[in-house]
Amino acid sequence: MMAPGDSQPMLEGIKVIDLTSVVFGPYATQILADHGAEVTKIEAPGGDVYRYSAKPAQTPGMAPGFIALNRGKKSVVLDLKDKEDGARLREMLSVADVFIHNVREAAIERLGFGYDAVKALNPAIIYVHCVGFGSEGPYGGLQAYDDVIQAATGATSLLPRVDGDERPRYLPSLIADKVAGLHAAYATQAAIIHRLRTGKGQHVEVPMFEAFASFMMKEHLDAKTFDPPNGDAGYSRQVDADRQPFQTKDGWISIVPYVPQHFPYTVGLLGDPQMAAEERFNDVKGIMSAGPELYRRIGELTKMKSTQECLDILREANIPCMKVTDLNEVIDDPHLRESGFFERSQHPSEGAVFQMRDPNRYSEWSAGPLQHAPLLGENNEDD
Repeated sequence: MMAPGDSQPMLEGIKVIDLTSVVFGPYATQILADHGAEVTKIEAPGGDVYRYSAKPAQTPGMAPGFIALNRGKKSVVLDLKDKEDGARLREMLSVADVFIHNVREAAIERLGFGYDAVKALNPAIIYVHCVGFGSEGPYGGLQAYDDVIQAATGATSLLPRVDGDERPRYLPSLIADKVAGLHAAYATQAAIIHRLRTGKGQHVEVPMFEAFASFMMKEHLDAKTFDPPNGDAGYSRQVDADRQPFQTKDGWISIVPYVPQHFPYTVGLLGDPQMAAEERFNDVKGIMSAGPELYRRIGELTKMKSTQECLDILREANIPCMKVTDLNEVIDDPHLRESGFFERSQHPSEGAVFQMRDPNRYSEWSAGPLQHAPLLGENNEDD
């Protein structure tokens, strides 16, 4: 183990063989690579399907999403149905610390890379299997994509609770894939720590369904926490139709008067001190029962001011608020620019690109300049 404070990458020396594709697995291995692990991405002929998208790229196979999820990795193309390529992967696994893949159980067994076969090659291997559904339930072995998991976990029922449109809808983000990727990253690191303590490798299963259900139901299990339940699932503050961005003279603003007393206080700050002083707001019960009315009044008052005027008033009073930013504007956010979150660098084939740095900061280590995402098969000839 490295001595504390030596500024070396925290996962330096950890060799990862990455047989994952799209988002779930690559996001996990991206995190490992960012922290210093040597990640070799094994791709089938033709490459990870996420290399290709409708957005134009300088080089075919270097789509924006692939660049975002695969920096700092090596790319080796292997056809695992080919005898020689299979032998090369076995050789790589024999000296690896981690093998992570998202191939379904039956298929990986047919290829000869199930857990028992890999453990026979390398008894200390940490074998991480990214699956759609946990193997112990009736959905085990089924295919899963982000949309499927959102549907199965109740996520598609959230927007109808907010806006009254009864049609189930997906949250417009690969949120289940990314949440599962985070679970896979910390599970892998936990297994690495366990091996440092015990010398033992192990099989780790990371199911997207269970990972995202855990994520979603932390607040939304709500009244179903109790047996018998004392109400319905769904955290009321998150599905409140009135808890939405407020329109201003020149845009939109998010205001979160989270502490109950802040609701009438905010109304007063924005220009209606008479309503804020009403006797019914002298206790929490009165404030909470008038929540929708207070939200609506805030919305009326913000329309009379510019976004900046609202920000100045509310920040002076320590009321959490932020202007609503369009996706196209995030890259120009002054805080993210000043903190160095977006880093501009030169990709060997794609030219100038922006990448997002790992958001965490460590007192004893700095990641340095970000590495690039590999071309397909870029490292095939490496030893």
